[in-house]
Amino acid sequence: MAGKSAKKSTEKKEKEQQTLVIVESPAKAKTIEKYLGAGYTVKASMGHLIDLPKSRMAIDIEHNFQPEYITVRGRAKLLRELQSDAKKSAQVLLASDNDREGEAIAWHLRRAILAKNNVPIHRIVFNEITPVAIRDAVKHPMEIDESKVNAQKARRVLDRLVGYNLSPLLWKKVKNGLSAGRVQSVALRLICEREVEVENFIPEEYWTLDADFKKGRTQFTAQLVSYDGKKPDMKNEETVKEIIGKIRSGTFTVSDVKMSEKTIRPKPPFTTSKLQQVAANRLNFTSRKTMQIAQQLYEGVNIGSDRVGLITYMRTDSVRISPVALEDVRGFLAEKFPQDLPDAPVVYSVEKKAQDAHEAIRPTYVRYTPDSVKDYLTKEQLKLYTIIWERFVSSQMKNARTRTSAFEISSGSAVFRVNSTKVVEKGFYRVMKLLVSRDEKDKVLPEMKPGEEVAVLDFHSEQHFTQGPARYTDASIVKMLEEKGIGRPSTYAPIISVLIDRYYVSRANRQLVPTQLGRIINDILVQYFPDVIDVNFTASVENELDQVEEDKVSWPDMIGGFFFPFKKQVDVVMEQLDSMKGTLDEKTDYVCELCGKPMLKKLGRFGFFLACSGFPECRNTRSIPLAKCPRPGCGGDIVARRIKGRSKEFYGCTNYPECDFISHFKPINAYCPKCGQFLVEKYDKKNGTFKSCINPECDYLHTQDDEVFAAERKEE
Repeated sequence: MAGKSAKKSTEKKEKEQQTLVIVESPAKAKTIEKYLGAGYTVKASMGHLIDLPKSRMAIDIEHNFQPEYITVRGRAKLLRELQSDAKKSAQVLLASDNDREGEAIAWHLRRAILAKNNVPIHRIVFNEITPVAIRDAVKHPMEIDESKVNAQKARRVLDRLVGYNLSPLLWKKVKNGLSAGRVQSVALRLICEREVEVENFIPEEYWTLDADFKKGRTQFTAQLVSYDGKKPDMKNEETVKEIIGKIRSGTFTVSDVKMSEKTIRPKPPFTTSKLQQVAANRLNFTSRKTMQIAQQLYEGVNIGSDRVGLITYMRTDSVRISPVALEDVRGFLAEKFPQDLPDAPVVYSVEKKAQDAHEAIRPTYVRYTPDSVKDYLTKEQLKLYTIIWERFVSSQMKNARTRTSAFEISSGSAVFRVNSTKVVEKGFYRVMKLLVSRDEKDKVLPEMKPGEEVAVLDFHSEQHFTQGPARYTDASIVKMLEEKGIGRPSTYAPIISVLIDRYYVSRANRQLVPTQLGRIINDILVQYFPDVIDVNFTASVENELDQVEEDKVSWPDMIGGFFFPFKKQVDVVMEQLDSMKGTLDEKTDYVCELCGKPMLKKLGRFGFFLACSGFPECRNTRSIPLAKCPRPGCGGDIVARRIKGRSKEFYGCTNYPECDFISHFKPINAYCPKCGQFLVEKYDKKNGTFKSCINPECDYLHTQDDEVFAAERKEE
């Protein structure tokens, strides 16, 4: 008996001393437990443990849209373990992320733990995983923010109501297994509308004319900027040759010299959307990849024997910086770049729509420079950390200043211009190592004064075509969503990922291109539910969710105002819309090689494919041929292929492995006028979208997307 009593006494004493901290991820748990030390046990919930079931709507519409929550499948064991750990603890601190989703996770955990144990439970929040921030959060526990939980609940219920009403409609009228989300459908609409603009754009030809000049020993090139007192209008090569013929034998003199200076301000530290945009443009990262790597840097990496959270929380729409961080960076600059330290901290205005719950994304310790941590990070982690570090440090430095010299050289009515820009005060440029700026590529020009004569050496012209609207990329769609007030920092990457995972959108040369399936879905939603996927309506919903979080609006009232008119429209469309099932199937001239019956062109998850009309007796399917194989004597067809587990397509021969022809560019329904082989669609910054010959020995390249080519693409 004495032994049992002593054991109970020991357990009671341990419980009185132990605090259970619950975070979302194991990596974060490992970092925080090291900071807190003895007396604290840190466990991970692995995200949501309690949520709506996937198999049914689980929303009680008749009772204020109350959700029916269940333990997420496969998470019951983990929940029981956390409940058991809580029973052994003197108190529980819920340290999920400081946003709506994190608050909801904490709320569910609190209810689940209290259902089994009567233990004190509090909420702690922090913006960075550093010893000071974590210990300060533990010293100042708080209660769960019910209004923030209600905002998450409203969004979750709203999205469930939309998805579980639109998806069955699409199953019945179009194809089984389809789905439609509230915010993703708006993004799909933007991408589809942009694609129509791209297809309808007819490029126009124009030419530019440069001249090579020499003064003294220095040669330089200038461009024709004015002819007959106006901007040159050179639509074809004949016009260019005519101008050259008129000015070739003339005298060229310096007609004007202008000097100007420009002040360049540093940009504010990153918000989530700006980080995704810069990472996409500069590092070629997708939004999903950017957020995955940022999460790793935030949760902690091993720097030698220390585990360090290198950046602050990566989901934010604020550029605010804490006083402690400002003091830290200014101290660093005073030591390393004293000549570029402003007299006072640089303050950036926070946009009105920003929630401002978090600081901007910044390094937690500015003295952890990219060079000092490069040996401890992966290449991708280092790249992302570098742009975050540079952006933050540069934001508190002096402006850069450039000086531009503009020289105009004239002959008759022709005016050529050449500019030279030089950085005269580097300012914040000193820390922007990855900055690729034309200001840093200074042209070497001779000293020239008005009235001086220069020698013309040669003329050379170049053909161009006007560029139409560009397809969205990860960077530009995130920018558009942010500008339109659609979604929040935590949703930008998932929006793109969902569209790609559903194969409503594919990536081609970093561009987001709607698939045939995506276009069909979008056409139905635009025609029958224009309000639901309207940009302004979706933005207004985000504002209402903010009002719920601010406790200004009742979330059931918000949902009710949307749902009942929406449900009425769903019922009308379900009744009146003719089924498209089967109508999307087309007869073809292809014959099934297994049974000899005709093949049908059918719509699948990954676009159109060929299937035997003898189904279900014959289940033969194959990809639709896009072009004949260019290999001499092969006779095979080029079809789209996909490596298992990957969404990106490539194009190969049906005679593989006998024929190993492969192309990463999609064949189009057009053939080369020079050699007769098929053309592919490519993209680069210089030419935009253009078509070129698949034959490596053929130099055919055509950027003039004429009406015939546009029509061909529409027929694909």
